[in-house]
Amino acid sequence: MFKNKAKNNTNNVCGRNIYELRTRAEPRLSQRMLAEKLQLHGIDQDKNAVQRIESGKRFVTDVELKALSQIFNVTCDDLLKED
Repeated sequence: MFKNKAKNNTNNVCGRNIYELRTRAEPRLSQRMLAEKLQLHGIDQDKNAVQRIESGKRFVTDVELKALSQIFNVTCDDLLKED
């Protein structure tokens, strides 16, 4: 049976990259701060949703991916890079 999972058995590819960008941002962003930035882009998120995305427990929609790429000033392809 087919399952919608990434190669590392998570529900998204971008979670680890989002974590890296968030923690390396200057100034460093908390999960709550990132959720607030997403809300400014019209994405209704809280810090728990950010945590689930980063840990790979939650799928990421295309509109969320676009907002995240704008927040971090990277391309969607950058967010989707796998190791």
